[in-house]
Amino acid sequence: MRDPVTAYVALGANLGDARVAVLQAFEALACWPGIEVTGRSALYRTAPHEAQGPDFINAVARIDTRLTAPDVLDALQAIEHGAGRLRPYVNAPRSLDLDLLFYGDACMHSTRLTLPHPRWRERAFVLYPLADVWPQRVLSEDIARVVCQPIERDGAANT
Repeated sequence: MRDPVTAYVALGANLGDARVAVLQAFEALACWPGIEVTGRSALYRTAPHEAQGPDFINAVARIDTRLTAPDVLDALQAIEHGAGRLRPYVNAPRSLDLDLLFYGDACMHSTRLTLPHPRWRERAFVLYPLADVWPQRVLSEDIARVVCQPIERDGAANT
């Protein structure tokens, strides 16, 4: 059996009850065989960034897993599908969006999966919740780069 790997998953939604969708995604991750959720960020509300539709609710989960990175991606896509995720066009509004940000210290690039996620440092909706669960990873320069992207902690959603 392989040793566990610590990975980080971005969660977001902006269709339907986005808070509920993200909270249910945390639960679905925790129930997935081979995945243990070991940290959860606060929930954050953000305007769409390079996307369309209403505001998003975003978060990050820290997980320990014995699954391979492609198997984690399969799990994330299955959870999205279970939440009714459709992909009618690039950056369409979404009922649930799960992105594998980091998988240990893996660096990979394929047509299906790039690690670390190629745009994680460009998005406030990733950096702020990531700082909640992995503060050593997010540098002050990273936050300075996204300071113009509106984001607020969604206190009502964290109960």
